[in-house]
Amino acid sequence: MFDIFIESHFSAGHHLRDYPGNCEKPHGHNWHIKVTVRATELDSLGMGIDFRTIKEAVNIIMDDLDHCDLNSHPSFLDRNPSSENIAVHIFDSLQNVLHSDRYSLFSVQVGETQNTSVIYYGKQ
Repeated sequence: MFDIFIESHFSAGHHLRDYPGNCEKPHGHNWHIKVTVRATELDSLGMGIDFRTIKEAVNIIMDDLDHCDLNSHPSFLDRNPSSENIAVHIFDSLQNVLHSDRYSLFSVQVGETQNTSVIYYGKQ
């Protein structure tokens, strides 16, 4: 079993609707993302999945989220753009793309800071 991951980031603003504190006010983060793919076996080149394949898929999502007001993004019109919901959005967007008979998406980690993050493993 191999866990292969890449890290990425995007910058965006958001606010948490109905939150009882400062996070209800518009503010921004430099979000840190870690996407992990789990491979059960290696290909003929000795790789579980090419890092480039993961990066290309993740970059499409990052470009869509980067420098936007997440509350206005279609994925967050009816749910708060919390770290948890952002992780679900990224996971759901990548799940079918990063999947084969040898590997599948394992987790998405989303962090608002270096010291705070959430990891989503998909629906078990």
